[in-house]
Amino acid sequence: MRRLLLLVCVVIFVETMLYSALVPLLPHYKDEFGLSKSAAGILVGAYAAGALAAAIPGGIAAARYGPRRAMLIGIGLMGVASLGFGFAGDAWTLGIARFAQGVGGSLAWAGALTWLIAAAPVTRRGEMLGTAIGSAIFGALLGPAVGALADHVGPREVFVGLAGLTVVLAAWTLRTPPAAAVRPRPGALSRALREVEIRQALWLMSVPALVFGVVGVLVPLKLDHAGWSATAIAVAWIVSAAIEMVLAPLIGRVSDRRGRLLPLRVALTGAIGVLVGFALADRPAFVVPILIVSGITFGGFWAPAMALLSDAADRIGLAQGLAFGLMNVAWGAGNALGPVLGGALADAAGDALPFLVLAAFCLATLVSLGGLGTRRIRVPESP
Repeated sequence: MRRLLLLVCVVIFVETMLYSALVPLLPHYKDEFGLSKSAAGILVGAYAAGALAAAIPGGIAAARYGPRRAMLIGIGLMGVASLGFGFAGDAWTLGIARFAQGVGGSLAWAGALTWLIAAAPVTRRGEMLGTAIGSAIFGALLGPAVGALADHVGPREVFVGLAGLTVVLAAWTLRTPPAAAVRPRPGALSRALREVEIRQALWLMSVPALVFGVVGVLVPLKLDHAGWSATAIAVAWIVSAAIEMVLAPLIGRVSDRRGRLLPLRVALTGAIGVLVGFALADRPAFVVPILIVSGITFGGFWAPAMALLSDAADRIGLAQGLAFGLMNVAWGAGNALGPVLGGALADAAGDALPFLVLAAFCLATLVSLGGLGTRRIRVPESP
């Protein structure tokens, strides 16, 4: 179990590191290719579009052909995307590489999490998922540093090196004993989407994806406008992600012991305050502390919402691969819409509007949970 957990954590770490490396490079690409905020939003959102396109096929592949095969394909596409970033000479190439990375990430996540859930005890599901999320956050933490390095020494050297790292990961995956494939039942997805808990879990995973998408476009550009370098922007993201990384397994453990909805309510409440703060802040002295706090609030969704989805999948007999395919749909939809919507609204009416719209969205979600007790959805007992 520990060896598998380590492999899953490293694969997810590398994937999110590649994903977040764009953050400090975004102002560079904006200037080099003459991108508007809307175009920058499309570039950021191309990853989520790829993840969305591959979400259900990736979930089916993880269930029908086994999680190891799905993860291997995902790792291969991550390597191709890294080469695309290294040799990109225009915005179109960057967008295609970003899309390919999203497809690979969707397959890698579906395979990795399905493999992990197959081996994890039910009563430690939140903790295991929280640990995996912690590694993802560590990748998000290091990614901006990688992006800042690429800004200094050149994208080609850095991203070609990362492509070589994916070859090592593929070899490690092949040396790990696979989990059994589970053939999905006919009509499983349509039955799953009729379940309230499934829909609720997917909605709660779309919230942080939408929010992260907007923040990932507007905050780097705001700091760049204030004169911050790519390195300084990377440091701000690293501090925020470091806090989130430490807290993720703890939040997962709380969800195992106190129910899935309690930490989700706390995260929603904090997210409302953070988004209003972003809307009001106009100087780095205010923006950066809010960004650091956002790592706590936005990151508090993932482990309990994913565990809620996995619990509900067990209860209705849905293959875990399909459950995590649905997870990628929710994440991909939110993260594809967030950057585009945020950039368009900011171009039309200023940065405050998209943040206030998201705060209202989080408030509506919090109110929708108000009628449910935090123990209405209990953690399944171990056999």
